[in-house]
Amino acid sequence: MSANKVAFVSLGCAKNLCDTEVMLGKLVAAGYEIVPEAEAADAVVVNTCAFIEEAKRESIDTILDLAWLKEHHNLKALIVTGCMAERFREELLTEMPEIDAVVGVGSLDRIVEAVGSALGGKRGFAALDPKETCALGGDRVVTTGDSMAYIKIAEGCSNRCAYCAIPSIRGPLRSRPIEDIVAEACDLDGMGIKELNVIAQDTSAYGIDLYGRYELPRLINEITEKTRIPWIRLLYCYPDKITDELVGLLRENDRVVKYLDIPIQHISDPVLRRMNRHGDSAMIKDAVRRLRGEVPDIVLRTTLIVGFPGETDADFEELCRFVKETEFDRLGAFTYSREEDTPAYGMPDQISEEIKEKRYDILMKTQLRISEKKMRERVGRVYPVLCESFDPVAESYVGRTQYEAPDVDGKVFFTSRRAVSEGEITEVRITDAMDYDLVGETVL
Repeated sequence: MSANKVAFVSLGCAKNLCDTEVMLGKLVAAGYEIVPEAEAADAVVVNTCAFIEEAKRESIDTILDLAWLKEHHNLKALIVTGCMAERFREELLTEMPEIDAVVGVGSLDRIVEAVGSALGGKRGFAALDPKETCALGGDRVVTTGDSMAYIKIAEGCSNRCAYCAIPSIRGPLRSRPIEDIVAEACDLDGMGIKELNVIAQDTSAYGIDLYGRYELPRLINEITEKTRIPWIRLLYCYPDKITDELVGLLRENDRVVKYLDIPIQHISDPVLRRMNRHGDSAMIKDAVRRLRGEVPDIVLRTTLIVGFPGETDADFEELCRFVKETEFDRLGAFTYSREEDTPAYGMPDQISEEIKEKRYDILMKTQLRISEKKMRERVGRVYPVLCESFDPVAESYVGRTQYEAPDVDGKVFFTSRRAVSEGEITEVRITDAMDYDLVGETVL
């Protein structure tokens, strides 16, 4: 008798993808066959995101699209996991009859039970254990190719930003022990991974709950001592935790790529206070100045929110001036999403969607001009590029330098007179630049 086939749809952030990979590992160990397409599956697991309204809509639309397969195809079971399952719990089973089982973020280790129940014809299975009790890490199936992987070093967040639902969904910060993370990094090294992307909701807070101090630098140094992974990337380091040790790590450890994601959200002090962000504009500017002054050629990425309650025209103009003056290498932005169960939900002076969108457009046009300038400056330079694939349509290889993070930044499209393998790091001379992507050729 053939094994039941399961497909996954993983929505949202890379942290959610790590949870998906752990659940895949548990299902494979239980004897299920994993298939890439929902049309070929007996059961589909949707690992949802519910961070902002747009993410919730995407999750609901995905569930409804897959439900069509239950009526018109061979799909027997639809299981919902992740942030939406945690945030709305039994409501999903009540209001969406298409769903057969719900698994909260504290119950990932019960995914086999949930799938088995749903495939057995039972509707209404709900695993909603306390989120603080779920084991962190675990054997997983890496889905990001042979060259790159994410590693999640902590769960939850204790920052309590006024706009953010993550603490209520995921709970407070819970760091994994250093030895546990290093062991997983060693396993990934054994698979041939060339780039390790270190993630958490606030990566820079790592260790404070376990060891009483920020231990990200010690963790990364131990990973570099125990593995041969050439590129280690730090994502989501908050500006109030850019310690001297962290700056020293970026400066002195050659295998830590010179790239840092520092989400600042805003620069106006009144807005930062209402957001309940830790630190003020002076602290943010000092962190940027120290990083650029002490780590040669570092690339900085940030994330901003426009349209937060009470954001005035003057606040927004200050933000635009700061973006122009600072010239972040990479920048992403969101319009403020009013989320229930957050302090900002009930704040006065909510901003209209029309003004939010207008401010967003202005900000991103400002950043586009900065990006075009930064990309032109890279033409003629030679960079090590990690090859990820070959694009037959473009007739070129596709990869990234250490200055492009996966999924959020651009690509390098390059040609070569010799074959280049996936996962190979090769020297590429940049010959042209687009808005966010680069074009080049290998250096023989």
